[in-house]
Amino acid sequence: MKKITGKWKLFLYGTAGLGVNMLGLIVGSYLCDALMVEGFGENVENWTYLNKTLVVAGIWSVMIAISKVLDGVIDIPFAGWTDKLKSRWGKRRPAILIGFVPMLIAYALFLVPLENEKSVLNTFWFGLMLCAFYACYTLTMVAYYATFSEIVDNDHDRMLLSNFKTTFDVVYFVLGYALIPAFIGMMNIRVIALIFLPLAFTMLIPLFMIKEKSTLDKDRTEDDEEDQEQEEKHVGIWESLLYTFKNKQFIVWLCVYAALQFAVQLFLTGQNVLYSGLLEFEGIQITLVMACAFAPVPFTLMLYNHIVKKNGIRMGYIWSLSAYMLAMLVLALCVFIPNGPARLIVACLGGVFSAFGTGCFFSINYVIPSTMAVMEQKENGISHPAMYFAVQGLASGIATAISTGLVWVNLKNADVIYLAPYIVIVGGFVSLFLTTFLDKKICDIGKSTSEEE
Repeated sequence: MKKITGKWKLFLYGTAGLGVNMLGLIVGSYLCDALMVEGFGENVENWTYLNKTLVVAGIWSVMIAISKVLDGVIDIPFAGWTDKLKSRWGKRRPAILIGFVPMLIAYALFLVPLENEKSVLNTFWFGLMLCAFYACYTLTMVAYYATFSEIVDNDHDRMLLSNFKTTFDVVYFVLGYALIPAFIGMMNIRVIALIFLPLAFTMLIPLFMIKEKSTLDKDRTEDDEEDQEQEEKHVGIWESLLYTFKNKQFIVWLCVYAALQFAVQLFLTGQNVLYSGLLEFEGIQITLVMACAFAPVPFTLMLYNHIVKKNGIRMGYIWSLSAYMLAMLVLALCVFIPNGPARLIVACLGGVFSAFGTGCFFSINYVIPSTMAVMEQKENGISHPAMYFAVQGLASGIATAISTGLVWVNLKNADVIYLAPYIVIVGGFVSLFLTTFLDKKICDIGKSTSEEE
């Protein structure tokens, strides 16, 4: 694959996932909750589809869990498929397009209930559309993320691309968590979901920027074969899985990341309900809290990068996650403050604390898998970057299924959502503890050469 060089080209390439990630946020953080009125306090008619519960809570929690596990499990065959795809247009662009189109269809169908009342039929319908959406979303993003180790040829550009991607992750989070609550007072969540649908077409950017040769055997020349033998060796799905799981440090990282995802996704999925129901905030108040949580991220990301450059990625992670757990403690304490300006101010303070973690969480999940893939290619010549992201996605999917499906839905149904911040804190402590098992070469990723010397 032809390398991409130059800050502006890498900047543009980093925007590609913005729209698709935005759709994933809307589905996971708004539309899944919008099928039940339980937990909401203000503007219920706009937070929910039809101002009524449309799904059976117990079955729906299981369907969410199944969709999240599927989202993780299906990463592996998709990764193996895109790593070995044979086509005249290469392997990454066709994979992105094949996932992208049906993903948009599933997203649109998820907005349409089959019945205007609570029913098992609705529950299974939304569960089916959720599984279809996440499967296609996974194929699209796995193929895109796999290019992070292919379109650049040095650690500096790889970190730069990851930081650009992180910047646009912040953008879609601000749009999703700060702007959408402000719209809720004016329109229904389904209308908002349709407004943001065209943003997904940012994923077409790689189709024009990626320059791949045909991977069909009949189109390969002797020069292509010699170059491939010298640079990399492609393997089948089972061999690729074997190499990935033999990487002990990657397994440690999966445990660290799974604990993080369990904690963070529980909060991200439920924060609109926590703010609207538990703290009794209205749209503009939620927007203000979200602005405090995400507006500072570009600056906190700079601080995070400074810490990483000086002390390595583990220290940056410890610092960021600690700040995030402090934010959860502040949120938990808000419950004991009477509703009014004081509660809003404290909640905004907690939002600022959380901003110190957000930038790290966006960046680290791109940097570590792509760096480990490059390390393996240098050591034994095996090239299978998509599988690293796929297995990481599997770990994330299982953790997210437990937290957002089994835990969160039943917290809502039992009317004990006030426990969510405490559960997030416990998950954070587990993740921090597991980082002690990472090797120094992993902990020092991003550390400047002068510091290492």
